[in-house]
Amino acid sequence: MRPELLAPAGSPEALRAAVQNGADAVYLGWGAFNARRGAKNFSDEEFAAALAYCHERGVRVFLTLNTLVTDRELPQALETAVQAGRLGVDAVLVQDWGLFGLLRRTLPDLPLHASTQMSLFTSGGAREIAADGCERVVIARECSAEDTRTICENCPVEVEVFAHGALCMCYSGQCGMSALIGGRSGNRGRCAQPCRLPYGVNAPAKKAYPLSLKDSCLAGRLEEMGAMGVSCVKLEGRMKRPEYVAVITRIYARLLEEGRGPTADERAELEQAFSRSGFTDWYWQGKHGAAMFGTRPENAPDPKDLFEEARRAYERDSLRTVPVDLSCSVSAGVPCTLTVSDRDGHSVTVTGPVPEAARTRALDGLELEARLRKTGGTAYRCDTVVTLVDEGLSLSASAVNALRRDALAALTAARTAPPKRRELPVPPLPEADCTAEAPRLTISVTRLEQLSPALLELGCPARVYIPLEEVSRLESLPGEGPEWCAVLPRVWRDRDEPALRTLLERARALGFTGVLIGNLGHLPLVRGLDFHLYGDYGLNVFNSRSLAYLKDKELESACVSFELRFAQIRDLKKVLRAEAIVYGRLPLMITENCLVQNETGCRLDRQGPCVPEDGPCRCGQPNVLVDRTGAAFPLLPAYGHRTEIQNSKPLYLADRPEHRRLGLAYARLRFTTETAEECVSVVQNYLDAAPAAGDFTRGLYERGVE
Repeated sequence: MRPELLAPAGSPEALRAAVQNGADAVYLGWGAFNARRGAKNFSDEEFAAALAYCHERGVRVFLTLNTLVTDRELPQALETAVQAGRLGVDAVLVQDWGLFGLLRRTLPDLPLHASTQMSLFTSGGAREIAADGCERVVIARECSAEDTRTICENCPVEVEVFAHGALCMCYSGQCGMSALIGGRSGNRGRCAQPCRLPYGVNAPAKKAYPLSLKDSCLAGRLEEMGAMGVSCVKLEGRMKRPEYVAVITRIYARLLEEGRGPTADERAELEQAFSRSGFTDWYWQGKHGAAMFGTRPENAPDPKDLFEEARRAYERDSLRTVPVDLSCSVSAGVPCTLTVSDRDGHSVTVTGPVPEAARTRALDGLELEARLRKTGGTAYRCDTVVTLVDEGLSLSASAVNALRRDALAALTAARTAPPKRRELPVPPLPEADCTAEAPRLTISVTRLEQLSPALLELGCPARVYIPLEEVSRLESLPGEGPEWCAVLPRVWRDRDEPALRTLLERARALGFTGVLIGNLGHLPLVRGLDFHLYGDYGLNVFNSRSLAYLKDKELESACVSFELRFAQIRDLKKVLRAEAIVYGRLPLMITENCLVQNETGCRLDRQGPCVPEDGPCRCGQPNVLVDRTGAAFPLLPAYGHRTEIQNSKPLYLADRPEHRRLGLAYARLRFTTETAEECVSVVQNYLDAAPAAGDFTRGLYERGVE
């Protein structure tokens, strides 16, 4: 069974372009809670019309509600889903854990899809969300063929893959760069695309674009996807013009239908429609490197002839028609009848006038069939027509036309009728109240060298978080007093899990009692190891119901999103103990590509990738990404030879008493580039509520995000 083709519909015209060119389904935004709020999207009337237009033609419609939402926004987001469900939307894509849990409990019959913004890239994460009632998982764009095959083999629900279009530099759902630099949150559908700007790696920003990936093109991989069990291939492009949607949808639909790869001409048309220095399929191949990157000039011309031809074709609105079978009976003394059936199981019968005796020429079956086949201007085309006509009868052309119109209208009503779905009351939040009068300090380090006896003696932090890879260097616990917690990698793959499980077991044997959970896929990895589970910032906790969702997952605390304002954190109902980052360089991106390797090679002695047994590499040395203003963003190596980009300025709130009045149970000091001595100084400043010094930021806690 071939995968479903899912096309973007950023506007009503783009929707028509997608449908007319062969899309099996479209995804679109309606309302304020979708990850492409900059697209034209749909008004209330346009959304209802879009559902009717698509369902009449056998095309499914998926609504994107895939942004983080605040407590105040949750009722409106729920109402959007309720109305969409009543109108007959086929599924809703969700990112926010709180909204997901709320929809699952209030609208149990509405299909939910896990947006790629949920950052799911392992079988465990896919199974975890499937167990909660999700029917499809949109996996990360960075997944290779091997990763995808493994997830398909081990996931009980449908798997969707991005096959064509823009690639974000950061894992979707984990990017804070647009928010922290410009106040426009990618998690809220307002990404300003800072990855498309020039930067320098350990050098001034000139004309290099180390964050600007080429567009993905997996047109030649569709047969491979179908064989491994991919349920849906998605085309990106809700911000692009309708003609672009028409071209790429037409080509991908043809490739899927014919079970082949693209010709040279088809590849050329895909590239003409839109590309950034060509395309890449390296993530699918499991490869990384500088060859994946490219740009597109701002004044790049559109392919006028290609787009004009595409527009003329879809504007005729006749490329996509539904085959129907007709059966008409014209008998003496009884009303004539017409039955119309489609291939989806719908069948309707309408009646017309009683035929009269013929005065001159009698109606015959061939004439009746010819009249019934005149379905031009509708969404239907006649496949077979069966007529039963008694001799000597007459039925006017207008009566036959009316009979045909009534039958097709009745079929349309049947095809577009929304399914009956339950709507249950909104469940109350748990009664638990984990509000604290003042938070206890916690500390996270990047390297063991940042831990010192002086640091641990200062106020004795409630918890110390250490990366799991660094735990492997320990022979014993660094000290007594705090709770020792291992931090799991933010990004990993199924193949890494045996080694990670071994490291977790060793951490437990050393005396570590807690694990920091930053991804849904971490949960099956740690089950059975008797750790206390704490949520990290990667979970993007944005509302009270997200806390409740994680409480149901048996987490004992959770770090809230650093994109929330102080007042929003204060107003969260703390059904779970809450933590917030109050000091440190906040993470802007985590990237599948190693930026250092792409620029210079990682090996200190020559070009090439770093190999652990070869000793130190450039990744572990101080490296920075420099923007056009001269701001330097530290680059830290991340598990799996990835890169984590840190903010250029550390967050500093020691002199802001507000963070102590939010009901938080824990306040985290996040150490990244600091020396051991600097770590001690920062802790002392927070104990003393010392005023800020040096270059720092207040983050988003006061100004918030769009």
